[in-house]
Amino acid sequence: MEFLRFLFIEPSIIQSIVLLTLTIFLGLWLGEHAKIKTFTLGITWVLFVGIILSHFGMRIMPEVAGFARDFGLILFVYSIGLQVGPSFFSSFGKGGLKLNGFAAGIVLTGVLVTVLITLISKEDPATMVGVMSGAITNTPSLGAAEQTFTDISGEAHSAIATGYAVAYPLGVVGIIFSILLIKWLFRIKTDKEASEVRNNNAKNNKEPLLCDVLINNPQIKDMTIQHLHHMLNFPMVVSRIIRPDKSEIVPQSDTTITVGDTLRILTDIDHMENLALIGAASEHKKTEKEHLSSNLVSRKVVVTRPEWNGKQIRRLGVNNQYHVTITRINRAGIDLIATSDLRLQMGDRMTVVGDKDDVQRVADLFGNEMKKLDAPNLIPIFFGIVLGVIVGTLPITIPGLSSPFKLGLAGGALIVAILIGRFGPSYHMITYATTSANRMLREIGLALFLASVGLGAGAGFMDTLTNGGWVWILYGIIITITPLLIMGFIARKWGKLDYFTLMGLMAGSTTDPPALAFASETSDGLDNANVAYATVYPLTMFLRVMVAQLLIIFFCA
Repeated sequence: MEFLRFLFIEPSIIQSIVLLTLTIFLGLWLGEHAKIKTFTLGITWVLFVGIILSHFGMRIMPEVAGFARDFGLILFVYSIGLQVGPSFFSSFGKGGLKLNGFAAGIVLTGVLVTVLITLISKEDPATMVGVMSGAITNTPSLGAAEQTFTDISGEAHSAIATGYAVAYPLGVVGIIFSILLIKWLFRIKTDKEASEVRNNNAKNNKEPLLCDVLINNPQIKDMTIQHLHHMLNFPMVVSRIIRPDKSEIVPQSDTTITVGDTLRILTDIDHMENLALIGAASEHKKTEKEHLSSNLVSRKVVVTRPEWNGKQIRRLGVNNQYHVTITRINRAGIDLIATSDLRLQMGDRMTVVGDKDDVQRVADLFGNEMKKLDAPNLIPIFFGIVLGVIVGTLPITIPGLSSPFKLGLAGGALIVAILIGRFGPSYHMITYATTSANRMLREIGLALFLASVGLGAGAGFMDTLTNGGWVWILYGIIITITPLLIMGFIARKWGKLDYFTLMGLMAGSTTDPPALAFASETSDGLDNANVAYATVYPLTMFLRVMVAQLLIIFFCA
């Protein structure tokens, strides 16, 4: 009996390790097995297991709890920042700006609803920030709120985690309910909607298009490929030239073209009509490998050598030195036209066209060794964490606040990770990580954070619920549904979003994977929901962390 007390009750380093790992194990096991059809709380079960164990007297050393909470939060938020960094700024491009505007509207409307409930109900503001975080199922905002409150007051506030735990379960349900309610309000029939979306997607296809252009403009005679690029001035790659005698060559920048040549060009559909300036253009229907002559090959080459990370294609010199053409780059499943100003990143898959021996030499030059991508790149992770902690602790003076504002561990780590993920390759910093490696880092951090928060919040959990805390469930439902219905209605009626994109927007603005899974399952094979989710996720995650900190500072500083 004394042995069990030593392992589970008496605070010590060993007892803290045992309880943390036991909490995480039980929580993850329940996340996999405690399901109602497809509904599950997933890794959030770790928080509830921690609360239950803490309620029965199993609590860890405060120093260990503080370290596990803060370090877990940093790992979790930093890995998210690295993941969303490359697409963070590009998500504001055409179409993305509109979606991100609606997502920001959902976030800010939720903040307004939270503030109004707090002022009307006279509830503790810090607790209501926790309820808001649970209502929109956003764990980083919970971490940011807790850490900011600790910085301001010098002690933790267990009710923040309690409010999160109370509001979270119905938050997941409320998001899906809001999606279904929008469908009912607009009398949407998914099969009819899917047909219309497919037709629109076909008209607005932005995927790189391979086409043949028969040169018939006399002014093109003896013009070099380099001059042709300057004349047309839009994203395009000439993968090869088919001479009138049917011979094929891979062009270099100084290769001349003339009337009668056929250029095989990779561009997007918007610029197809511009090719009429030089000749008769027609879309090529065959695959890359099917229409190569016997002396040429097309091959995928993976960038696995660090020295090429962040280099612009124009700086590579492979076209002239090896007589090959890089036609496209596949990055994270997205095809990009290999324009001269595009910068390579580790893990890019290049389509290289040329003589077999030349292509092989290029493959050797860039590495093309998949096993090298499995090696973890730890330097940018720990370097970025150091910078994130420094940035997070810098005082920022804001007029009207009695004390300086700090981004905190969560905010600092998130901002630095986004910047490193986006600009790191330009400075030859290798930020590539496999999806599984990034997810492992993220899940370990989240598990440590939730376990330590749960073990610290369980002491008064039941007392809080029985003494009026149950009303937080109602507040959470209001905070979940109200912003989604208001902005969802606006986005559908005036924003003219299709239902599948709208589902992705609503799931992404709450960073809720179960809602995304529901949207994907009901999207009739369309990818619109996934694209919308990925578009708004970076900005939404950033805003959720920032507004949670600002609310704590505004109410508690």
